[in-house]
Amino acid sequence: MANNSSLVGGESLLRQINYQVIIVQILVISFLCVNLLLVVTFFRKECFYTTARYILFAVTLMSDSLILLVSDILLILSYFRFTMQLGMCTVLCFTVYLYFIVTPLTLTAMTLERYVAICMPLRHAELCSTRSTMHCILIIHGLSSVPSIVVLSILFASVSLSSYKQLTVCSIEVLLVHKWQDYLRSALNQFYFLMMCIIIVFSYVKIMKVAKAASGEDKKSTWKGLKTVILHGFQLLLSLIQLWSPFIESTILRIDVVLFVQIRYFNYLMFSLAPRCLNPLIYGLRDEKFFLELKRCLFWPV
Repeated sequence: MANNSSLVGGESLLRQINYQVIIVQILVISFLCVNLLLVVTFFRKECFYTTARYILFAVTLMSDSLILLVSDILLILSYFRFTMQLGMCTVLCFTVYLYFIVTPLTLTAMTLERYVAICMPLRHAELCSTRSTMHCILIIHGLSSVPSIVVLSILFASVSLSSYKQLTVCSIEVLLVHKWQDYLRSALNQFYFLMMCIIIVFSYVKIMKVAKAASGEDKKSTWKGLKTVILHGFQLLLSLIQLWSPFIESTILRIDVVLFVQIRYFNYLMFSLAPRCLNPLIYGLRDEKFFLELKRCLFWPV
């Protein structure tokens, strides 16, 4: 009788996981389609790809799309227990980890762009030129690669070359050969996100001061910029919570496997997918100029 109950419970859990995987696929495909539409819209008008905030917006779209695509592939491979060589797994995990940092750093740069536009309008054209924005994107990718390089350097120093041909179910945990690596990775992430949060708060306070002193159209524009900063802050908060998810999940795994599956599913939806669906909302739909071009792209694609 106990065996039958266990079997029924196992089948119920498997069916639930199947439903969850299907829901994730629907969400990921939907977000990728929306992001693709927004990227196409971005390249339709010259004013978009020559303006700092739209260029940075396009970077977040492409970064989010890449993360969604690669992480979803890893999710499916892991779910069906497909294996791959450690070398290939290393490349995929490096890509996910790199762009996991790129998105919030780009959001921080977008916040600084709004700060310069509102608090230093006379210097905005100089500081936020297309050339400066491209340099900023290179800096963002350079800074984002540091945690990944640290993790990979320790891996390269700890395992032999023959190990990269071994087959494994790919996940970031495979690359953490020492227990302290996870703490080091977490410390680096926390440092990055602390710096980003400080910049967000600094920009918010400065824009708030300008908003209180502004009047008429300037006041309306300033408050809109302030709302954008708040939304960026909310996105960073969700991303910050995501860093704590592995600690929560590992604790729950020791207590209840079924609860662990539920919590991990919730964390993926809430703290991985949700921040990336907010981005099109903030800039793709709230920005009047971009929204008008988006409607033209939808109804008059030629």
